[in-house]
Amino acid sequence: MPLKKGSTQAVVSSNIKTLVHEWEENGSIGSSHPATKQKAVKQAVAISLNNAGKNRNAQPHKREK
Repeated sequence: MPLKKGSTQAVVSSNIKTLVHEWEENGSIGSSHPATKQKAVKQAVAISLNNAGKNRNAQPHKREK
């Protein structure tokens, strides 16, 4: 199933759920084959955030005075 486009939290969460479900069915996410569910979830988060143009380590920008 193709991933949804967008950068909102709801879209990213939906894509993560889709990718983890794909791993449970096939044992693979795209061309990778994570051994455990924990690694599959990490891979799904990385793919979903990359698709949304975000990253895990992004901090909100603070306005300097």
